[in-house]
Amino acid sequence: MMPAADVTPGSTSNESPDLGLLFHRLNNQLGIILANAELLEAKLKDEVGRARATQIVSGVLEALATAREIRLKSR
Repeated sequence: MMPAADVTPGSTSNESPDLGLLFHRLNNQLGIILANAELLEAKLKDEVGRARATQIVSGVLEALATAREIRLKSR
């Protein structure tokens, strides 16, 4: 059975459904990581732990921006 075509906003007919679906899945996973890192950042009391959570948040935001850039260039 073939996966459904990507129906995320901004997808175009020039982008293959498989590639669009992969970007959608990647963004979903990065969103989950981001949410958990932000929760840790808010709840951690120690500076070292909070700083590490902040690094994760920054890294995920950069990864999301990179994925968006790759997707735009692949069109």
